[in-house]
Amino acid sequence: MLRNVSRLRKALIQWTIPRHDLCPSPADRVFQSVSIPPVQKAVVRLCHSEKRKDYSLPNSSWSQEMMEHFNKLTEMTKDGTWQRLSSYRNTLEHTPEGLIKQYNLKKDEGTRLFLRNIDEEGKGFEYAMFLNKQEKKLAGVFQFGPYLEGPPGFAHGGSIATVLDTTLGILAMSIAFRVMTANLSINYKSPIPLGSAVMGTSKVDRIEGRKVFVSGVLQSADRKILHAEATGLFIQLPKAPGDDGPSPL
Repeated sequence: MLRNVSRLRKALIQWTIPRHDLCPSPADRVFQSVSIPPVQKAVVRLCHSEKRKDYSLPNSSWSQEMMEHFNKLTEMTKDGTWQRLSSYRNTLEHTPEGLIKQYNLKKDEGTRLFLRNIDEEGKGFEYAMFLNKQEKKLAGVFQFGPYLEGPPGFAHGGSIATVLDTTLGILAMSIAFRVMTANLSINYKSPIPLGSAVMGTSKVDRIEGRKVFVSGVLQSADRKILHAEATGLFIQLPKAPGDDGPSPL
């Protein structure tokens, strides 16, 4: 495992916590306030830049259930303890400009972030995640589209594993800046119907040196059904020379 981490580091694969701005610069963005009926006058600001679109904002494919829980999570951000995490089409769009220039990284137009690799909204993963960095917790709402089918009418187990790895891994990245998954253990409890909204939560259990231990669950939106639970071990990558990124461990 350590050899693999070293190879990844040499290959300059940099994992960073998502940036939370919606657009790259005022010159590249046009904002429009959009009301979201019928959810109690909730308003979000959408970015229509072709270069940088935030996919964690509502779209027409989101179910009423998805919208309701998105708005409940958004309410949690008002006092500053929680923040919504932006989500973009390409991994480098989550990478600070300083690291991109330092390592001469270039975006490959033929690649896409795995969870955002479908052009048509609602066909794959739809999700929004919220972080409480002080308490080392993450909460998100997820919707499984028809292209994620396993058993007829239900989400594939691999798509559930992807959501759990993301729910646990994004939290680990927010704490340790750049990490790789070393182990992910999942217990499947109840199948997830396609099109349904589920709640995902995770928390950091402990930190031992460069090891970050995280656990999480996927539940029905009303929290009455436990769909899956997971534990994960994430390893913080060593800092490269000249890397000024945070290293809290």
